Amino acid sequence: MDPKHIGHGLISGSRYISSDELRLRSSQAATALHDLGVWQGDRVALLLRNDIAFFEATMGASILGAATVPLNWHMTPDEIDYVLEDCEAKVVIVHADLLNEAVLAICTGREVVVVDTPPEVASRYEHQKTTQLAESLPRWDEWVGSFAPWDREVRQVTGPMFYTSGTTGKPKGVKRLPIGPDAIKAVQARAAIAFGISDGDVRSVMTGPLYHSAPNAYAMQVVGEGGLLVLQPRFDPLDLLRLIEEHRITNLHMVPTMFVRLLGLDGDDKRRYDLSSLKNVVHGAAPCPADVKRAMIEWWGPVIHEYYAMTETGFIAISNSHEWLQHPGSVGRAAPGVTIETRRDDNSRCSPGEPGEIFVRSEVTGHVAYHKAEEKTAELRHGDFVATGDIGYLNEEGFLFISDRKTDMVISGGVNIYPAEIEQALIGMPGISDCAVFGVPHPEFGEQLVAAIQPKSGASIDAENVREYLDGRLANYKIPQIIKTCPDFPREDSGKVKKHKLRGILFSKAAA
Repeated sequence: MDPKHIGHGLISGSRYISSDELRLRSSQAATALHDLGVWQGDRVALLLRNDIAFFEATMGASILGAATVPLNWHMTPDEIDYVLEDCEAKVVIVHADLLNEAVLAICTGREVVVVDTPPEVASRYEHQKTTQLAESLPRWDEWVGSFAPWDREVRQVTGPMFYTSGTTGKPKGVKRLPIGPDAIKAVQARAAIAFGISDGDVRSVMTGPLYHSAPNAYAMQVVGEGGLLVLQPRFDPLDLLRLIEEHRITNLHMVPTMFVRLLGLDGDDKRRYDLSSLKNVVHGAAPCPADVKRAMIEWWGPVIHEYYAMTETGFIAISNSHEWLQHPGSVGRAAPGVTIETRRDDNSRCSPGEPGEIFVRSEVTGHVAYHKAEEKTAELRHGDFVATGDIGYLNEEGFLFISDRKTDMVISGGVNIYPAEIEQALIGMPGISDCAVFGVPHPEFGEQLVAAIQPKSGASIDAENVREYLDGRLANYKIPQIIKTCPDFPREDSGKVKKHKLRGILFSKAAA
């Protein structure tokens, strides 16, 4: 079949499943999960790469009113164990190449279903050998196929629960409390506008991992609108250009790091494929350098759109190419149904152009909460508004500019990384008196991690030893790329490290 003429549904490698077949499989998955005891309010953990089974499981759990908990498969077994315990997952669905003895051990007491890793996914990763125990577990395709479609009432949809860390360094599950049907319609309409997805003629490639909230929401929106979604197991810039031409792709969801890698292709590769089918390419998750965005608009035309959002709130601001070129550096204006305020420390509203903490209000902000974290929920919600933790300003025309982050969160390659979690792991290393982790600019990833080490008297700290110490304690993407020592940290009177001043001390020579 000509790829350009494949209808609505999902494509992964040589596999294709139509929208109707996907709905049937999801209905069977609901029955299968219910047979394992899953019901309204329960949670199903997904340790899966980008695959058709990810959609079947998510949609099947949704039919039951259960929430999926997508797990970042870069996490260590201890990190995964914490999330499984915190969310009280009843079932874990895992790709065969991600299932090892350590993962099996932390799944004790939970039902485990194995998804055979398809060849198009296995070829992009180091395929691990599965244990003998894995062979005795249910295999997703056959297991789901053995059940009849769900024929009972469809429960209220709650959506996936994503885990995001905070200033304490402990991951928190973000959950949405029930909202009314009118609010649901408003949220869906806002997502369609922000993502540039408004009808079933959408043809897209999923470039990012589905365990992240934004790619996940985008993918489900495309499928929900009856579009065609091609799953890219792992982002590859040249392969993406091939897929755009082959499938006449109209829409994409990307992060700035992907733009950098696309722009890094040589001229012949950039001209090799026909990209004229593109209509809406939306990016978010991290700040995009102005020169990178201008270069993408020059190459692909005014199809580049941007959004600013949080896992907790959903979409906050949106902009198109023309608006960004008129207000370079802006993340856009308030999305439909969203109110944006910038506030001073005394909670009074800032004037146009005056930086302050960004607060937002929409249909969902009064209904968002952190799982088992009432204090953190109280810090997040201020009446119907939510505090983003970001610092920015609104200009006279209502365009929002992000100038800094109130929290210490680092965004590297579109991934949120929280220094407190790294600091907690690092402070246990022998020879370390204190440590501070923060981000510094990086031309490709937006930011990269820096660990500043204050050694104990007489101790010698080697950067490679630090990395070896963190290896296995943290996921690889959380291990700082730059490690520097400093004999004395600048501190507040309370003893808290002044990270901005420390950053200046460590990098003043480089800046000069």
